[in-house]
Amino acid sequence: MTDFPQLPAAGEVVMLSTPWCGYCKRLKTQLASARIPFSDIDIEQHSHLIPFVERANGGNRTVPTVVFPDGSTLTNPTLNQVQDRLRVNS
Repeated sequence: MTDFPQLPAAGEVVMLSTPWCGYCKRLKTQLASARIPFSDIDIEQHSHLIPFVERANGGNRTVPTVVFPDGSTLTNPTLNQVQDRLRVNS
């Protein structure tokens, strides 16, 4: 999926989230601890990104949805999955 408006730089990710999502909070903490640069975008504040999240998740509004530099996504990934995908794309 490559229709995300602004793909992250190499080695970075974008996390589409909501402020009330426990899984989002956990992943943010893990990414920060692992020193993985990320941008966090609240889809409730940036509703124009909701269709992207829904397309990435088979019509579901599921967060966290993580966007990688190659335009691919993972939904509610583990830290290891994020690290593995970043290694593959570097």
